[in-house]
Amino acid sequence: MPNIHSSINFALVNIPVILNPIIRNNDTSFNQLHEKCGSRINYIKFCPKCNLKVKEQDIIKGYQYVKDKYLVFDKDELNKLKPENEKEIEIISFIPFKEIDPIYFEKSYDLDAEGKGKAYYLFCEALKRTKLVALAKTVIGSKFYYVILRFNEQNIVMTTLYFEEEINVRRDDGNYKVNDKELDLAIKLINSLKGKFEPLKYRDEYQENIRKAIADKLDGKKVKGSRKKNKKQITDLMEALEKSLKK
Repeated sequence: MPNIHSSINFALVNIPVILNPIIRNNDTSFNQLHEKCGSRINYIKFCPKCNLKVKEQDIIKGYQYVKDKYLVFDKDELNKLKPENEKEIEIISFIPFKEIDPIYFEKSYDLDAEGKGKAYYLFCEALKRTKLVALAKTVIGSKFYYVILRFNEQNIVMTTLYFEEEINVRRDDGNYKVNDKELDLAIKLINSLKGKFEPLKYRDEYQENIRKAIADKLDGKKVKGSRKKNKKQITDLMEALEKSLKK
């Protein structure tokens, strides 16, 4: 996705910014090939009723309200439905970051100052001093989002949020009992594995294996899979906790 020009609407203050997607896809890309001849498979937009290929300019959008019945919307109609000031990031309120469950986080963007940026750095310092994050709303592409803006070291990071109806989590009533001895062992096990978050140490082992396999195949070598360890399953919880602690 290319960088997006936008602005933070902070009451009567307007702060021009550029949105830069922070995350890049690390996956190795494979193409689909015809097994018989090794040729790449093409994706063709085809109308079965007219029995012909369809060009992009001849495609419209339709909502299926009953089977095989569609309400058609043209581009002008869809544009009319977009929120007012869609290119702005409109701040609604300021809230403590800890109040937001990370389950709502979707995608993050680095917000760079556009132009001189005096208002941008003032806003950064205000977020830093108050230790709050800004809750805002905006449109990215054709999708409406609620977002949070937070100070991160020396800049602002914007994270899009999922809506409540998009979250699919089973909620327990919390009516359960825990054995004190088992709980004590579980806490000891957790403390024995306590560490720090060190992202530079975390490697995508699967993608590294794929890249090595590609290099091996180019060199005419066979692909070697990693050895799978057979773990003995222990059904007794106390026994499993005790043995885990000993390890």
